[in-house]
Amino acid sequence: MTVLMRYKWVILALAADFAVFAWNPVWGRQIAFQTTNSFVEMLSFLPPVFIILGLLDVWVPREVVISHLGRGSGLRGMTLAIFLGAAAAGPLYGAFPVAAVMMKKGASLYNVMLFLGAWSTLKIPMFLFETQYLGLTFSVTRWICSLVGIVVMAFLIDRWVPEKEKQEIYNKHQ
Repeated sequence: MTVLMRYKWVILALAADFAVFAWNPVWGRQIAFQTTNSFVEMLSFLPPVFIILGLLDVWVPREVVISHLGRGSGLRGMTLAIFLGAAAAGPLYGAFPVAAVMMKKGASLYNVMLFLGAWSTLKIPMFLFETQYLGLTFSVTRWICSLVGIVVMAFLIDRWVPEKEKQEIYNKHQ
């Protein structure tokens, strides 16, 4: 029963897909095609991410992460977290295992939130693409607004999440 509860959303999504297929087979085939493509893309991306994470977990000492991304890392930690997120490649679902390893290694919640925000909105290749098609003014404005928003949200999350809850989050990643 616990396995069913653990995957209840996946099961519900599959049930909805089958219901759509029964109601409209053309739409059902499109859903199946998109789901298959997404699954194949995910399978091609996740194994290299997990290999890199394994190497990071083994090769990078906890003390290094704490000194560069931990609670007392200050502006240097913020800058590094934002750069790591902006320089990363791949879809957003690849960022969460990286964030989990960062937390396991002692990165502050604030810097982890900055990393996730940067991964999702400040990617350098996306900036270059936007600049080419939408112009430098738009790209720089969007990037700066996103950066400010990420910093503010990470600050608010870090301040509003109680220490007990933060500790529970960190305990899940030990």
